[in-house]
Amino acid sequence: MHVASSRIRDTADGGNQADRRERRRHRRTLVEPGEEDQKRHDHDSSADPEQRTEEPGGEADEDELHGRIVRAVPALDLLAEAPERAAIVLDVDGTLAPIVRRPEEASVPEATRLEVERLVSRYALVACVSGRTGDDARRLVAVEGVRYVGSHGLELAPDADQWREEIHRFAAGVDWPVEDKGLTVSFHYREAQDEEAALEYLEEVAERARVAGLLPRFGRKVLEIRPPVQADKGTAVTQLLEEAGLRRALYAGDDTTDLDAFRALNGLEIAVRVAVSSDEAPEELVSAADVVVASPAELLELLARL
Repeated sequence: MHVASSRIRDTADGGNQADRRERRRHRRTLVEPGEEDQKRHDHDSSADPEQRTEEPGGEADEDELHGRIVRAVPALDLLAEAPERAAIVLDVDGTLAPIVRRPEEASVPEATRLEVERLVSRYALVACVSGRTGDDARRLVAVEGVRYVGSHGLELAPDADQWREEIHRFAAGVDWPVEDKGLTVSFHYREAQDEEAALEYLEEVAERARVAGLLPRFGRKVLEIRPPVQADKGTAVTQLLEEAGLRRALYAGDDTTDLDAFRALNGLEIAVRVAVSSDEAPEELVSAADVVVASPAELLELLARL
């Protein structure tokens, strides 16, 4: 089994700048991992060469990222050798389900659903941590035995619910179609006729949200408004692993919020961070990944290795 795999320089910085780069991003040039990224590996117990992807020997371009790069991933084999000691944690939209113009049109391919069922039968924990509500993620993936956590992990934060009314009140004052996710609201602009004008308006909305004490965050053609609670996909992954008593895990995701989950794997005995790349994928996510696949279909091939 081979997967498309590459690394790029870590250029992460402050949240607002990262959001702005995400909003303006189109295509990227791939280079070697930066010093900051290397420091993470130096201090990560999962960075043992027998447990992590090999580093590329030189620069990779966009064609390589989206093509097949023959690359062995020893850590995947180690996970598969002892599945009773490991977790498989997955994002949903853009990871299991291909991105579509409208969230309600998303679907998980039957082959992917069957693969998730197989993983449930083997691994100590299989979980989906989604920006959707947990109930909506359960409906979309439709696999029994999966642990579903919604709203980017906020559903595991007891103090998030007290902000529900405030967030909905804020959304009611925004002149833009809203996707209600219960603990968060999202404003999509994928179908905007004038994307620049849409971004300009939603940047103003984001600033209004900050003034109101809420947390705005841009993702793939979307602005999400969240409660000011210290909870994210990373805290959700940490809680899931601690509850299950596991020190080995794979996490796969495609967007900015998945960076939090990547960081939650630091220090594990075995950790595999998988970025599902696209022209919209944040470069920070690809930089932080151990394995890069070009699509949900390629992720399915990787999961079959497990």
